[in-house]
Amino acid sequence: MSDITKAIQMLCDEKNLSYETVMETIEAALAAAYRKDFGNKQQNIKVKFNPDTGDMQAWDIKTVVADIDEKTLEEAQEELAARREKAREEERELTEEEIADLPRFNPKTELMLTVAKETKKGAKVGDVLEISLEIPHDFGRMAAQTAKQVIIQKIREAERTMVFGDFKDQEGQLLLGTVQRVEGRKVLVDLGKITGIMPSDQTVYSEHYRPGGRMKFLVTKVEMTARGPEILLSRAAKDMVKEVFKQEIPEVASGVIEIKGIARDAGFRSKVAVATTDPSIDPIGSCIGQRGSRITTIIEEIGGEKIDVIQYNDDAEAYIIHALSPAKILSVQLNEAEKLATVTVAPEQFSIAIGRSGQNVRLASELTGWKINVVQEGGEPAAETVAEEGTVKEAGEEANVEEKKEEKIKEENKEETKE
Repeated sequence: MSDITKAIQMLCDEKNLSYETVMETIEAALAAAYRKDFGNKQQNIKVKFNPDTGDMQAWDIKTVVADIDEKTLEEAQEELAARREKAREEERELTEEEIADLPRFNPKTELMLTVAKETKKGAKVGDVLEISLEIPHDFGRMAAQTAKQVIIQKIREAERTMVFGDFKDQEGQLLLGTVQRVEGRKVLVDLGKITGIMPSDQTVYSEHYRPGGRMKFLVTKVEMTARGPEILLSRAAKDMVKEVFKQEIPEVASGVIEIKGIARDAGFRSKVAVATTDPSIDPIGSCIGQRGSRITTIIEEIGGEKIDVIQYNDDAEAYIIHALSPAKILSVQLNEAEKLATVTVAPEQFSIAIGRSGQNVRLASELTGWKINVVQEGGEPAAETVAEEGTVKEAGEEANVEEKKEEKIKEENKEETKE
């Protein structure tokens, strides 16, 4: 193995890149260096480099096209310029369809048939010719500098593409990360190869994100930006609960137990509806675990948030009764047209059904997809207890979690500044 081959292999190991990717990068850099010293802008240069011997070959790659006379090309250029000007006046981009009928010729990548036959007698339209190029001597300093810049740029692009591909495959999954710092309204998380971003609206009110803290995050979105891959994370999304269930409960991971729905008030309480087609399995018992072992682990994983595991039911009335647990429901009246459920409870169960700041009835409404109106037995319907679109009022009090989140982030930012 030559010194060059060893150096390439070391680079591959250091950057975690494939040998083929690095070789393509080197050959692209050598092509740029050749064009700088010996070629011209009208050449489509391809280079083959042998790292074992240090030998290099170069070709000009051209596709054979039909002959087009100069006058036709000039007229086509004038027409193209006119169409572009018209599109500019109309404040729009010229479409591919608008220029498809114009004859075009790219001297960098194409060769007209008559000229091509001078290089290869049997050439025909559509052939790809590899015209061998001479390498007069070693590259000069400027060409070497060009090659170096191309290699650095290409390797960075390859690294970004590889990282993007790795994390794109993990979109919607949980990753273990380390909190770096809270920066403004977002939390920066070290994911190993890259730093992820958790926006303020994806943080959990009751959690503290201190530098060095390790926890799991849900990858909500991975996209390529001008600066490279951007990984968006969440601890507040519903799917965070779902993915933790998958990790901790084998029956959920295998699909034997299906999660039918999740309603979440991040940091406070979640309601998870489960079901199974296997009559020998108790879906709720499997999720709770022996002496609550499984659900305890899940609760610890999501920062102590309470979790109600309920039985899913295709029957709306039964489903609503389960969703409002731990309250005991006397009766449910359904208005199919308005998708409104009027739930009657005993007076001592009224506050339990509503929950603190209306949380219980709000989550039940979100989980079932029904507006829920809770009334006391023998009493009049209380309009202020209707759960609709995530808003519930009880005795004039309305939970405002967003404001609490803002206050928490401001406090943490002050603590970071002091430190």
